[in-house]
Amino acid sequence: MKVNLGIRAHDIDKHSPEELAAAISEKGLTAVQLALSKSFPNINTSLGSLSPGFAHYIRNAFSNHKIQISVLGCYINMIHPDNKERRKALDRFKEHIRYAREFGCSIIATETGNINPKMGYTEENFKEEPFLEVVKSVKELVEEAEKFGVIVGIEAGINHPVYSSSLMKRLLDCVDSNNLQVIFDPVNLLFPNTFDQQEEIFEEAIELFGDRIAIVHAKDFIIKNDRIETVPVGQGLLNYDVVMKLIKRTKPFIHFLMEATKEPHIDDSIEFLQQKYEQA
Repeated sequence: MKVNLGIRAHDIDKHSPEELAAAISEKGLTAVQLALSKSFPNINTSLGSLSPGFAHYIRNAFSNHKIQISVLGCYINMIHPDNKERRKALDRFKEHIRYAREFGCSIIATETGNINPKMGYTEENFKEEPFLEVVKSVKELVEEAEKFGVIVGIEAGINHPVYSSSLMKRLLDCVDSNNLQVIFDPVNLLFPNTFDQQEEIFEEAIELFGDRIAIVHAKDFIIKNDRIETVPVGQGLLNYDVVMKLIKRTKPFIHFLMEATKEPHIDDSIEFLQQKYEQA
């Protein structure tokens, strides 16, 4: 069984839809996570710019190369301290929700924001109030997603209020909608002082919300200056033997989307992931 493998589109250095799709296809990949503004900086993708015509144009560019847009990345600060900026961010995400099906996609993804406008790590995110603000924003997004029959995919991360498996489960319970699912990024659940507990942490995640995982992100990490630093897949400390064993059994044929893996490392990372998946 081969791993169902794709890549974050803006990790490929091509800026027209046709060139980008062709370059991804040449790698033998079959799926992308597409962040419109990051992949197409020369096209207007700002709030209010989307339309069925635009979505179909992008969809066809990828489908001509047998590539599925499996996720629309719309990473926003859903708890931005400036309410006007927060509203713009939420409205931008909701615009992606409304047109997702026209892109041939059913999942729109984000992390859970930050109490600071410039994001970054702060333990102030870990207090109760930011979490409750996240719940409020996610409920609003999910209500829109329910109208259009698509999925809000939430990704945990240490720079955000939802940073652990237990908080992800709490968010799922608070919102209580099947239109809310999980983007599972194993690296994002690790801290510099917990990276040696990977098997326990990942098993907990599968136990708490394994049935709600819709996409898996594939990246890698090292510890540098007591911080987690992202590196190309296969060049770090992530225990892919554990990840593949857990995911292959519970989520057959799920999309693994490579992240933060660019040339000249993509081919080696593809081979690494395929080997780990086949051995699991």
